[in-house]
Amino acid sequence: MFPISDLIPGNAVIGQSGGPTAVINQSLVGVVEGLRLGLHAAGVAKRVFGMRHGVRGLTKGDLYDMTDMHQDRLDSLAMTPSAGLGSTRDKPDAAYCERVLEACKKHDVRYFFYIGGNDSSDTCRLVREMAVSSDYDLRCFHVPKTVDNDLMENDHTPGFPSAARFVAMACMADFMDNISLPGIKINVVMGRHAGFLTAASALARRRDREFDDVPSATTDGPQLIYCPEVPFDLDRFAADVEAIYAAKGRCHIVVSEGIQDKEGTPIGAKLIKNAQVDAHGNVQLSGSGALGDQLGDLLKERLTPVGGKAPRVRADTFGYVQRCWPDASPVDRLEARRSGQYAAMLPLHGARDGSVAIVRTGSGSEAYLGAAGEPYASDYKRVDLKAIAAKTRHMPKEFLSGHNNVSKKFIEYCLPLVGPLPGFERL
Repeated sequence: MFPISDLIPGNAVIGQSGGPTAVINQSLVGVVEGLRLGLHAAGVAKRVFGMRHGVRGLTKGDLYDMTDMHQDRLDSLAMTPSAGLGSTRDKPDAAYCERVLEACKKHDVRYFFYIGGNDSSDTCRLVREMAVSSDYDLRCFHVPKTVDNDLMENDHTPGFPSAARFVAMACMADFMDNISLPGIKINVVMGRHAGFLTAASALARRRDREFDDVPSATTDGPQLIYCPEVPFDLDRFAADVEAIYAAKGRCHIVVSEGIQDKEGTPIGAKLIKNAQVDAHGNVQLSGSGALGDQLGDLLKERLTPVGGKAPRVRADTFGYVQRCWPDASPVDRLEARRSGQYAAMLPLHGARDGSVAIVRTGSGSEAYLGAAGEPYASDYKRVDLKAIAAKTRHMPKEFLSGHNNVSKKFIEYCLPLVGPLPGFERL
């Protein structure tokens, strides 16, 4: 344990940034609990403040005192989806971070905790570097959060297992709908650059048949899964769908919002006319059903026989609903809370900055193999902010199978994270 005398007394602030999740409040409560047991109990962290809407609230002095918040309220908050303090999409530049640092000085903040993705870790890095250069002792810590599961150094990130659970269960139900009233169904799932959430749709398939490397022995949907890591070809896509539709009279498809061609051009940008773009020039995907509609129109055009009737094609864009669905994965709840607690304890071990990463210590193969498998287990470690900040993790090649499927390795990786899934009877 680091000597308490070497820690600067002052206040602690906690913020939430980026897209809300089903468990981001678990991380918030975890930090509060960790600070109460550690720095606050030791008299180092005098008050524990929450920033309203992240660093934007800090710069405006909009702080919420959580120091003496009753444990019952904390427990209730932890089980509440979305960001309890409010979030922000602000991506601070140097001038913005200067204002953040000045606000820390004004409010005597010495311990800065930010819950979010790679942009949030970059904010921590910039603020910490400015504090060092101005000789202000400010300890900055990043707590991981992202449904996209795209943070480096992490086996997976809080928020992803719960969103993956939603995608899997939504696709299970949607496939049953598809076989009841056959047609072509397209589901567009979040993930501009990383395909983990899209791949989670494969958990919707039955696993009651033997197979080797590829989970394709069952014909359950989704029969086709397209992740952004594999170049997307419109002609090949139409041919894939046509083959399944011709054989079964139906086809169930899951597509990442971030699918792109071999040149790296997003398919949405090619198909969607007059598309809205965000502040960074990216075509709006999650808040629009345009990609699914355009892919549907393409299939109607390509699959309609001469003089015949167009196939029935429908598309849904899961959008924001997958982020905060109030049926969180049990693993996700636990790990999100412990990630916050671990971050709060880092200053007591001499850390002046860093990010928390989840490390898998037990494979969890029992979720796939039953009693013959190994239980799932995880631990936490501190990693340098530079290893996380502004970097994106992609689906590894071993998680993919061909251009329209995922591998058995991905199923084994993801299944222990989402929690028990229902079983459906088929006639």
